[in-house]
Amino acid sequence: MGGDIILQADTRLTTLLDLRYRRVLRASSGEHGRGSDQYGRGGEPSIVRVPVGTQVFDGETDELIADLDAIGASFVVAKGGRGGRGNIHFKTSFDRAPTRAEKGEPGERRTLRLSLKLLADVGLLGYPNVGKSTYISSVSRARPKIADYPFTTLAPNLGVASLGEDRSFVIADIPGIIEGASEGAGLGLRFLKHIERTRVLFHLITLDPEPSREPAKDFDTLMEELRKFDADLASRPMLIGVSKIDLPEVREALPKIKRAMKKRGHKVVAFSSATNEGVQEALQELETLLRGEPQQD
Repeated sequence: MGGDIILQADTRLTTLLDLRYRRVLRASSGEHGRGSDQYGRGGEPSIVRVPVGTQVFDGETDELIADLDAIGASFVVAKGGRGGRGNIHFKTSFDRAPTRAEKGEPGERRTLRLSLKLLADVGLLGYPNVGKSTYISSVSRARPKIADYPFTTLAPNLGVASLGEDRSFVIADIPGIIEGASEGAGLGLRFLKHIERTRVLFHLITLDPEPSREPAKDFDTLMEELRKFDADLASRPMLIGVSKIDLPEVREALPKIKRAMKKRGHKVVAFSSATNEGVQEALQELETLLRGEPQQD
């Protein structure tokens, strides 16, 4: 009997890059039957490790056939072939030494499409350059690339934030979401799917050097993109963070920003990743949301 091909979720992997260069997956074949009425050894299964959060689609129908959304979750994507019966199975009282045998059947051949959706408790959302990467680097050991130009971050970054013993959660820095993202602008569709896995959204806004940009308008624009992509996303528990309050102009504008967000029904926390002011307070507010507790004004 041939070996099965099994996909298994592994926390040590964070991308599907290895499989980009391994386009064909094969398991070993079973052995032929042996003498002295012995069966041949079955083929060993091929266990292919993938990141937690990998979704498996049928390559022909595009049907979702497995969602490996838990550590150690596994799924047999192709079963090994059935071994044929040897001549002993055809032995009768009239024919004690049959010379015929049955051929085995080939294993399954399938075309699959794999898609990765990150699993995180909190998703960082916001226009480029609002400080998402700097924030995640200040509260975790994640070290994303940080620069002062848009789309510095080209891949999601995961970090584990801790508030003490048994008080930690995973934060994902989701890049590339701008106006038109739900229609493919920027890096939009490539990363919007990752937000679907997050329980709480941390939406960062701040003042931008561009005169046409305004924090409340940026917020409204990205919320509309979320609604277009998945209406459920816009109703997820959400905290608004005003970043870069170490800058005088941002601190001066803070009361106005808070009033605008209050009208939209959201609480605001202000922080500076550069000076660490308000960073821990923001984590505590996120923990409150993750526990499902009501926020205090």
